[in-house]
Amino acid sequence: MNAPNFTLNDQTGKPYELKSYAGKWVVLYFYPKDMTPGCTQEACDFRDSVNRLASANAVVLGISADDEKRHAKFVAKESLSFPLLADTDHAVCNAYGVWQKKKFMGRVFDGIVRTTVIINPAGEIAKRYDEVKVKGHVEEVLKDLAELQK
Repeated sequence: MNAPNFTLNDQTGKPYELKSYAGKWVVLYFYPKDMTPGCTQEACDFRDSVNRLASANAVVLGISADDEKRHAKFVAKESLSFPLLADTDHAVCNAYGVWQKKKFMGRVFDGIVRTTVIINPAGEIAKRYDEVKVKGHVEEVLKDLAELQK
């Protein structure tokens, strides 16, 4: 299945278009909210593995519904070395099917279900992880990237 193309701005207002990554592997991860415990851990795990991902010819892009200003604070606070893209209207989240009904502490609301997709150099979704558990996730992505590239 082809990965839905998109153009979103990062924390500095710079636009990123998925199709500009043709020929590369893309690790596209959707996360609920900047500066929350699980999302911070996930972002830092990707940050700490960015060189290993780059050596696998992969780039990391994070997406949440937070705006550019909040992303900029998060990037600065955690020294993140990859773009965080602002999907404030949820269009990309909807295209990837990650904007869903969620339950938390008895409350039902719409939000991002933590999801990662690996997109191959041809622009196809090669692997999808739904309802990601943060602990060990980046290692799993690295292992699967190696398998997919064989």
